[in-house]
Amino acid sequence: MSAPERVSGRSDDVSDPLERTFDAYRRPDGSVGIRNNVLVTPSVICSHIVAERIADRSDGAISTPHDHGCGQIGADHEQTERTLLHLARNPNVAGATVVGLGCEHLQSGPFAERIGESGVPVRETAIQDAGGSDPCIEEGIAATRELIAEAESAATTDATLGDLTVGVVSSDLRASTRAVADPLVGETVDALLDAGARVAVAGTERLAPHADSAVERAGSAETADGLRDATVRTGQPGNARGVVRRAADVPFEEVVGTWGEASVAEVVGYGERPTVDEGLVVVESPSRFEEAATALAAAGASLVIHATAEGVPTGHPVVPVLKVTGDATTADVLAEDMDVNARSATPTDLLSMLSEAAEGGATATERHGLTKFAINRIGPSL
Repeated sequence: MSAPERVSGRSDDVSDPLERTFDAYRRPDGSVGIRNNVLVTPSVICSHIVAERIADRSDGAISTPHDHGCGQIGADHEQTERTLLHLARNPNVAGATVVGLGCEHLQSGPFAERIGESGVPVRETAIQDAGGSDPCIEEGIAATRELIAEAESAATTDATLGDLTVGVVSSDLRASTRAVADPLVGETVDALLDAGARVAVAGTERLAPHADSAVERAGSAETADGLRDATVRTGQPGNARGVVRRAADVPFEEVVGTWGEASVAEVVGYGERPTVDEGLVVVESPSRFEEAATALAAAGASLVIHATAEGVPTGHPVVPVLKVTGDATTADVLAEDMDVNARSATPTDLLSMLSEAAEGGATATERHGLTKFAINRIGPSL
Protein backbone atom coordinates (compact mmCIF):
# COMPACT_ATOMS: atom_id res chain seq x y z
CA MET A 1 0.00 0.00 0.00
CA SER A 2 1.84 3.06 -1.25
CA ALA A 3 1.57 6.47 0.38
CA PRO A 4 -1.08 8.74 -1.13
CA GLU A 5 0.09 11.50 -3.39
CA ARG A 6 -0.41 15.12 -2.49
CA VAL A 7 -3.71 16.88 -2.97
CA SER A 8 -2.95 19.41 -5.64
CA GLY A 9 -5.22 22.27 -4.62
CA ARG A 10 -7.92 23.59 -6.93
CA SER A 11 -8.84 20.85 -9.37
CA ASP A 12 -8.48 21.37 -13.11
CA ASP A 13 -11.45 19.05 -13.61
CA VAL A 14 -14.49 21.29 -14.09
CA SER A 15 -17.02 18.49 -13.68
CA ASP A 16 -19.24 18.39 -10.60
CA PRO A 17 -17.08 16.91 -7.81
CA LEU A 18 -20.19 15.36 -6.27
CA GLU A 19 -20.63 13.24 -9.41
CA ARG A 20 -17.05 12.03 -9.65
CA THR A 21 -16.48 8.40 -8.79
CA PHE A 22 -13.42 6.93 -7.10
CA ASP A 23 -12.25 3.54 -5.90
CA ALA A 24 -13.30 2.96 -2.29
CA TYR A 25 -13.52 0.09 0.17
CA ARG A 26 -16.98 -1.23 1.06
CA ARG A 27 -16.73 -2.78 4.51
CA PRO A 28 -18.93 -5.65 5.77
CA ASP A 29 -21.19 -3.21 7.66
CA GLY A 30 -21.85 -1.25 4.46
CA SER A 31 -19.67 1.75 5.32
CA VAL A 32 -17.30 3.20 2.70
CA GLY A 33 -13.61 3.80 3.39
CA ILE A 34 -11.05 5.76 1.39
CA ARG A 35 -7.92 4.31 3.03
CA ASN A 36 -7.06 0.65 3.62
CA ASN A 37 -4.81 0.56 6.66
CA VAL A 38 -4.37 -1.93 9.48
CA LEU A 39 -4.81 -0.38 12.92
CA VAL A 40 -2.39 -1.33 15.69
CA THR A 41 -4.18 -0.24 18.83
CA PRO A 42 -2.83 -0.47 22.38
CA SER A 43 -5.47 -1.46 24.91
CA VAL A 44 -3.59 0.46 27.60
CA ILE A 45 -1.04 3.24 27.99
CA CYS A 46 1.56 0.68 29.09
CA SER A 47 1.64 -0.96 25.66
CA HIS A 48 1.44 2.08 23.42
CA ILE A 49 5.18 2.26 22.67
CA VAL A 50 5.20 -1.41 21.68
CA ALA A 51 2.17 -0.78 19.45
CA GLU A 52 3.92 2.17 17.78
CA ARG A 53 7.01 0.06 17.08
CA ILE A 54 4.89 -2.68 15.55
CA ALA A 55 3.19 -0.17 13.25
CA ASP A 56 6.46 1.54 12.36
CA ARG A 57 7.86 -1.77 11.11
CA SER A 58 4.73 -2.77 9.19
CA ASP A 59 4.17 -0.89 5.94
CA GLY A 60 0.45 -0.22 5.68
CA ALA A 61 -0.17 0.00 9.43
CA ILE A 62 -1.13 2.91 11.67
CA SER A 63 -1.13 3.20 15.45
CA THR A 64 -3.19 5.12 18.00
CA PRO A 65 -0.99 5.64 21.09
CA HIS A 66 -3.00 6.84 24.09
CA ASP A 67 -2.79 7.21 27.87
CA HIS A 68 -5.99 5.35 28.75
CA GLY A 69 -7.06 1.80 29.62
CA CYS A 70 -5.72 1.69 33.18
CA GLY A 71 -6.96 3.41 36.34
CA GLN A 72 -10.22 4.49 34.70
CA ILE A 73 -13.58 3.64 36.21
CA GLY A 74 -17.24 4.00 35.35
CA ALA A 75 -18.18 6.22 32.45
CA ASP A 76 -14.57 7.03 31.53
CA HIS A 77 -13.63 3.36 31.18
CA GLU A 78 -16.76 2.68 29.15
CA GLN A 79 -16.04 5.67 26.91
CA THR A 80 -12.45 4.58 26.27
CA GLU A 81 -13.48 1.04 25.34
CA ARG A 82 -16.37 2.26 23.19
CA THR A 83 -14.17 4.75 21.36
CA LEU A 84 -11.39 2.27 20.64
CA LEU A 85 -13.89 -0.34 19.48
CA HIS A 86 -15.55 2.01 17.03
CA LEU A 87 -12.18 3.30 15.79
CA ALA A 88 -11.39 -0.29 14.81
CA ARG A 89 -14.71 -0.27 12.94
CA ASN A 90 -13.85 2.92 11.02
CA PRO A 91 -14.26 2.27 7.29
CA ASN A 92 -10.63 3.26 6.65
CA VAL A 93 -9.52 0.31 8.80
CA ALA A 94 -9.05 -3.06 7.08
CA GLY A 95 -8.10 -4.94 10.25
CA ALA A 96 -6.78 -4.42 13.76
CA THR A 97 -4.00 -5.76 15.97
CA VAL A 98 -4.70 -5.22 19.68
CA VAL A 99 -1.62 -4.88 21.86
CA GLY A 100 -2.01 -5.32 25.60
CA LEU A 101 0.17 -5.54 28.69
CA GLY A 102 -1.62 -8.31 30.56
CA CYS A 103 -2.77 -6.72 33.81
CA GLU A 104 -4.72 -3.71 32.56
CA HIS A 105 -8.35 -2.84 33.19
CA LEU A 106 -9.17 -2.94 29.47
CA GLN A 107 -7.91 -6.45 28.78
CA SER A 108 -6.62 -6.96 25.24
CA GLY A 109 -8.00 -10.49 24.77
CA PRO A 110 -11.69 -9.82 25.49
CA PHE A 111 -11.42 -6.47 23.71
CA ALA A 112 -10.05 -8.14 20.56
CA GLU A 113 -12.97 -10.55 20.69
CA ARG A 114 -15.40 -7.62 20.68
CA ILE A 115 -13.68 -6.18 17.61
CA GLY A 116 -13.89 -9.54 15.86
CA GLU A 117 -17.58 -9.83 16.66
CA SER A 118 -18.13 -6.54 14.80
CA GLY A 119 -16.79 -8.14 11.60
CA VAL A 120 -13.29 -6.59 11.61
CA PRO A 121 -10.35 -9.00 11.06
CA VAL A 122 -8.36 -8.90 14.29
CA ARG A 123 -5.22 -10.25 15.96
CA GLU A 124 -4.07 -9.86 19.58
CA THR A 125 -0.82 -9.95 21.50
CA ALA A 126 0.18 -8.95 25.03
CA ILE A 127 3.58 -8.11 26.49
CA GLN A 128 3.29 -10.38 29.52
CA ASP A 129 1.89 -13.29 27.50
CA ALA A 130 4.55 -12.98 24.79
CA GLY A 131 7.39 -12.95 27.30
CA GLY A 132 8.41 -9.30 27.16
CA SER A 133 8.43 -6.24 24.93
CA ASP A 134 10.74 -7.54 22.20
CA PRO A 135 8.91 -10.85 21.73
CA CYS A 136 5.63 -8.97 21.73
CA ILE A 137 6.90 -6.61 19.03
CA GLU A 138 7.95 -9.55 16.84
CA GLU A 139 4.67 -11.36 17.47
CA GLY A 140 2.73 -8.18 16.72
CA ILE A 141 4.63 -7.51 13.50
CA ALA A 142 3.89 -11.02 12.24
CA ALA A 143 0.21 -10.68 13.09
CA THR A 144 -0.06 -7.22 11.57
CA ARG A 145 1.65 -8.25 8.36
CA GLU A 146 -0.86 -11.08 8.02
CA LEU A 147 -3.67 -8.55 8.19
CA ILE A 148 -1.90 -6.25 5.72
CA ALA A 149 -1.58 -9.11 3.25
CA GLU A 150 -5.30 -9.77 3.57
CA ALA A 151 -6.05 -6.05 3.16
CA GLU A 152 -4.08 -5.83 -0.07
CA SER A 153 -6.59 -8.14 -1.74
CA ALA A 154 -9.59 -6.14 -0.54
CA ALA A 155 -12.10 -5.48 -3.30
CA THR A 156 -12.83 -1.89 -4.25
CA THR A 157 -16.10 -0.34 -5.32
CA ASP A 158 -17.06 2.81 -7.18
CA ALA A 159 -18.17 5.54 -4.79
CA THR A 160 -18.91 9.25 -4.68
CA LEU A 161 -18.68 11.80 -1.88
CA GLY A 162 -22.36 11.16 -1.24
CA ASP A 163 -21.48 7.62 -0.09
CA LEU A 164 -19.15 8.83 2.66
CA THR A 165 -19.43 9.97 6.24
CA VAL A 166 -17.58 13.29 6.45
CA GLY A 167 -16.56 14.70 9.82
CA VAL A 168 -16.40 18.43 10.58
CA VAL A 169 -14.85 20.35 13.45
CA SER A 170 -14.24 24.08 13.84
CA SER A 171 -11.76 24.34 16.68
CA ASP A 172 -11.83 28.06 17.46
CA LEU A 173 -14.20 31.01 17.51
CA ARG A 174 -11.86 33.55 15.95
CA ALA A 175 -13.50 36.23 13.81
CA SER A 176 -11.92 34.94 10.59
CA THR A 177 -13.15 31.43 11.29
CA ARG A 178 -16.69 32.57 11.99
CA ALA A 179 -16.86 35.01 9.07
CA VAL A 180 -14.87 33.18 6.39
CA ALA A 181 -13.96 29.53 7.04
CA ASP A 182 -17.11 28.27 8.77
CA PRO A 183 -19.55 29.63 6.16
CA LEU A 184 -17.52 27.99 3.38
CA VAL A 185 -17.63 24.68 5.24
CA GLY A 186 -21.35 25.14 5.94
CA GLU A 187 -22.16 25.57 2.24
CA THR A 188 -20.06 22.49 1.50
CA VAL A 189 -21.93 20.52 4.16
CA ASP A 190 -25.25 21.49 2.55
CA ALA A 191 -24.00 20.19 -0.80
CA LEU A 192 -22.78 16.92 0.73
CA LEU A 193 -26.09 16.38 2.49
CA ASP A 194 -28.00 17.07 -0.74
CA ALA A 195 -25.85 14.37 -2.35
CA GLY A 196 -26.86 11.83 0.30
CA ALA A 197 -23.80 11.94 2.55
CA ARG A 198 -23.78 11.63 6.30
CA VAL A 199 -22.02 14.58 7.93
CA ALA A 200 -20.93 14.39 11.58
CA VAL A 201 -20.09 17.65 13.38
CA ALA A 202 -18.23 17.98 16.69
CA GLY A 203 -17.76 20.82 19.17
CA THR A 204 -20.87 20.69 21.37
CA GLU A 205 -19.52 22.66 24.33
CA ARG A 206 -20.09 25.85 22.33
CA LEU A 207 -23.81 25.05 22.28
CA ALA A 208 -24.14 25.42 26.06
CA PRO A 209 -25.00 29.18 26.04
CA HIS A 210 -27.44 28.62 23.15
CA ALA A 211 -29.38 25.57 24.31
CA ASP A 212 -32.80 26.81 23.16
CA SER A 213 -31.52 27.75 19.71
CA ALA A 214 -29.73 24.42 19.36
CA VAL A 215 -32.90 22.51 20.20
CA GLU A 216 -34.74 24.40 17.45
CA ARG A 217 -32.38 22.81 14.89
CA ALA A 218 -33.56 19.30 15.86
CA GLY A 219 -35.36 17.24 13.26
CA SER A 220 -37.33 15.25 15.85
CA ALA A 221 -38.37 15.31 19.50
CA GLU A 222 -35.81 12.62 20.30
CA THR A 223 -33.05 14.65 18.68
CA ALA A 224 -34.20 17.75 20.55
CA ASP A 225 -33.78 15.86 23.83
CA GLY A 226 -30.33 14.75 22.71
CA LEU A 227 -29.24 18.29 21.89
CA ARG A 228 -30.61 19.57 25.20
CA ASP A 229 -28.67 16.91 27.13
CA ALA A 230 -25.51 17.54 25.10
CA THR A 231 -25.48 21.23 25.97
CA VAL A 232 -25.40 20.29 29.65
CA ARG A 233 -22.83 17.48 29.53
CA THR A 234 -20.22 19.04 27.25
CA GLY A 235 -20.50 22.47 28.87
CA GLN A 236 -19.35 21.28 32.28
CA PRO A 237 -15.72 20.01 32.06
CA GLY A 238 -13.07 22.53 33.07
CA ASN A 239 -11.27 22.58 29.71
CA ALA A 240 -14.57 23.45 27.99
CA ARG A 241 -15.49 26.45 30.10
CA GLY A 242 -13.32 28.90 28.19
CA VAL A 243 -15.01 27.93 24.93
CA VAL A 244 -18.42 28.24 26.60
CA ARG A 245 -17.61 31.77 27.76
CA ARG A 246 -16.47 32.82 24.29
CA ALA A 247 -19.48 31.19 22.63
CA ALA A 248 -21.81 33.18 24.88
CA ASP A 249 -20.64 36.37 23.14
CA VAL A 250 -21.22 34.98 19.64
CA PRO A 251 -24.57 34.71 17.83
CA PHE A 252 -25.84 31.13 17.57
CA GLU A 253 -25.79 31.23 13.77
CA GLU A 254 -22.04 31.87 13.88
CA VAL A 255 -21.44 29.26 16.57
CA VAL A 256 -22.84 26.59 14.23
CA GLY A 257 -21.67 28.08 10.94
CA THR A 258 -20.25 24.74 9.78
CA TRP A 259 -23.61 23.00 10.14
CA GLY A 260 -25.13 24.54 7.05
CA GLU A 261 -28.91 24.85 6.88
CA ALA A 262 -30.06 21.28 7.58
CA SER A 263 -31.86 20.16 10.70
CA VAL A 264 -30.07 17.72 12.99
CA ALA A 265 -31.02 14.10 12.29
CA GLU A 266 -29.32 12.51 15.30
CA VAL A 267 -27.16 13.19 18.35
CA VAL A 268 -24.60 10.57 19.42
CA GLY A 269 -22.32 10.41 22.42
CA TYR A 270 -18.54 10.51 22.38
CA GLY A 271 -17.19 7.32 20.83
CA GLU A 272 -20.58 6.22 19.51
CA ARG A 273 -21.68 5.56 15.93
CA PRO A 274 -24.77 7.08 14.32
CA THR A 275 -27.72 4.93 13.33
CA VAL A 276 -28.96 7.17 10.49
CA ASP A 277 -27.52 6.43 7.04
CA GLU A 278 -27.49 10.07 5.92
CA GLY A 279 -28.12 13.54 7.26
CA LEU A 280 -26.54 15.88 9.80
CA VAL A 281 -25.32 14.19 12.99
CA VAL A 282 -24.08 16.04 16.06
CA VAL A 283 -21.36 14.19 17.99
CA GLU A 284 -20.94 15.07 21.67
CA SER A 285 -17.33 16.20 21.79
CA PRO A 286 -15.22 19.20 22.70
CA SER A 287 -13.96 21.25 19.77
CA ARG A 288 -10.29 20.71 20.66
CA PHE A 289 -9.02 19.12 17.45
CA GLU A 290 -7.35 15.95 18.73
CA GLU A 291 -10.30 14.79 20.85
CA ALA A 292 -12.83 15.91 18.23
CA ALA A 293 -11.12 14.09 15.36
CA THR A 294 -11.09 10.88 17.38
CA ALA A 295 -14.81 11.24 18.13
CA LEU A 296 -15.54 11.82 14.44
CA ALA A 297 -13.44 8.84 13.37
CA ALA A 298 -15.24 6.66 15.92
CA ALA A 299 -18.53 7.95 14.49
CA GLY A 300 -17.52 6.49 11.13
CA ALA A 301 -16.04 9.49 9.32
CA SER A 302 -13.60 8.45 6.60
CA LEU A 303 -12.55 12.08 6.01
CA VAL A 304 -12.50 15.13 8.31
CA ILE A 305 -12.69 18.86 7.55
CA HIS A 306 -10.98 21.04 10.17
CA ALA A 307 -11.60 24.79 10.20
CA THR A 308 -8.82 26.59 12.07
CA ALA A 309 -7.57 30.15 12.35
CA GLU A 310 -4.76 29.03 14.65
CA GLY A 311 -3.29 26.82 11.95
CA VAL A 312 -3.19 23.57 13.93
CA PRO A 313 -0.99 21.47 11.61
CA THR A 314 -1.65 17.99 13.00
CA GLY A 315 -3.88 15.34 11.50
CA HIS A 316 -5.28 12.05 12.77
CA PRO A 317 -3.86 8.55 12.26
CA VAL A 318 -7.15 6.97 11.14
CA VAL A 319 -8.68 9.63 8.87
CA PRO A 320 -7.27 12.13 6.36
CA VAL A 321 -7.85 15.70 7.56
CA LEU A 322 -8.43 18.63 5.23
CA LYS A 323 -7.33 21.91 6.87
CA VAL A 324 -9.38 25.02 6.08
CA THR A 325 -8.41 28.49 7.29
CA GLY A 326 -10.03 31.87 6.84
CA ASP A 327 -7.18 33.74 8.53
CA ALA A 328 -4.98 35.67 6.09
CA THR A 329 -1.81 35.39 8.20
CA THR A 330 -2.27 31.68 8.82
CA ALA A 331 -2.95 31.04 5.14
CA ASP A 332 0.26 32.89 4.22
CA VAL A 333 2.65 31.70 6.95
CA LEU A 334 1.40 28.10 7.06
CA ALA A 335 0.62 27.69 3.38
CA GLU A 336 2.14 24.19 3.26
CA ASP A 337 0.19 23.08 6.35
CA MET A 338 -3.22 24.32 5.21
CA ASP A 339 -5.15 22.70 2.37
CA VAL A 340 -7.74 25.38 1.71
CA ASN A 341 -7.57 29.17 1.92
CA ALA A 342 -11.21 30.00 2.56
CA ARG A 343 -10.64 33.63 1.60
CA SER A 344 -10.43 32.66 -2.07
CA ALA A 345 -11.94 29.15 -2.27
CA THR A 346 -15.51 28.31 -3.24
CA PRO A 347 -17.62 25.36 -2.04
CA THR A 348 -16.87 23.68 -5.37
CA ASP A 349 -13.14 24.05 -4.70
CA LEU A 350 -13.52 22.45 -1.28
CA LEU A 351 -15.64 19.63 -2.70
CA SER A 352 -13.01 19.06 -5.39
CA MET A 353 -10.29 18.74 -2.77
CA LEU A 354 -12.44 16.36 -0.75
CA SER A 355 -12.88 14.29 -3.89
CA GLU A 356 -9.14 14.30 -4.57
CA ALA A 357 -8.42 13.16 -1.01
CA ALA A 358 -11.03 10.43 -1.39
CA GLU A 359 -9.34 9.32 -4.60
CA GLY A 360 -6.08 8.84 -2.68
CA GLY A 361 -4.50 12.29 -2.82
CA ALA A 362 -2.58 13.24 0.33
CA THR A 363 -3.75 16.10 2.50
CA ALA A 364 -1.14 18.41 4.04
CA THR A 365 -1.05 16.45 7.30
CA GLU A 366 -0.63 13.15 5.45
CA ARG A 367 2.16 14.59 3.33
CA HIS A 368 4.01 15.73 6.44
CA GLY A 369 3.21 12.62 8.45
CA LEU A 370 1.85 14.71 11.32
CA THR A 371 -0.75 12.96 13.43
CA LYS A 372 -1.94 13.17 17.00
CA PHE A 373 -4.36 10.94 18.84
CA ALA A 374 -6.37 11.70 21.97
CA ILE A 375 -9.55 10.50 23.67
CA ASN A 376 -11.66 12.89 25.68
CA ARG A 377 -11.84 12.37 29.46
CA ILE A 378 -15.01 12.73 31.49
CA GLY A 379 -13.30 12.81 34.89
CA PRO A 380 -9.90 12.17 36.51
CA SER A 381 -8.22 8.78 36.29
CA LEU A 382 -7.03 6.98 39.41
